[in-house]
Amino acid sequence: MIAEREETGGESHRIDCPVLVTDRLVMRPPHEDDVTELAELANDRRVADMLSRLPHPYTVGDAEAFVNSIRENAWNGCAYALTLAETGAFIGCAGLDSKAGGLELGYWIGHKYWGRGYATEAAHALVDLAFRATEIDKLHVACRVINPASRRVIHKCGFQYAGQGMMDSVAVGKVPVERYQLDRKTWVSLRTWGSA
Repeated sequence: MIAEREETGGESHRIDCPVLVTDRLVMRPPHEDDVTELAELANDRRVADMLSRLPHPYTVGDAEAFVNSIRENAWNGCAYALTLAETGAFIGCAGLDSKAGGLELGYWIGHKYWGRGYATEAAHALVDLAFRATEIDKLHVACRVINPASRRVIHKCGFQYAGQGMMDSVAVGKVPVERYQLDRKTWVSLRTWGSA
């Protein structure tokens, strides 16, 4: 999602991808049982317009290809299906993508689950994973400039504004984005505040 990222020397971006459990979510690798719900939720123009790699329309074939790429370890980072702990319902995806410029956070939630804090809960879990499981000094994230809900999630995780750029979106073409970063020192401070 982030373009024009500067190179980071010496940081380890390799990451294991354990199942993550939060208060309301189970974050696990996507599997074949998710394909129908994944295709249904991702085939929503409101979701696709905010993301870089999600085509619109999004078909069952697209969902199968995505799940297969995870199963075959073709993903460069961690990709998670977001499911409700109480019911097991698939509600979206999130992950950490290892790119040349560093580790990048990404997430999307199906429209019928918007406004319930699930993206923030998933993002907090992935920020913690990124800093606990790697040696990175900075974590990156970007959102479309027209996406205030994603910006709120980013701010709740402690990210700081790092500039603007352009993103190539499969669904809508080249679009402006805001870029953010969270450094390890800030993350440690935020974690300390949370436990006080």
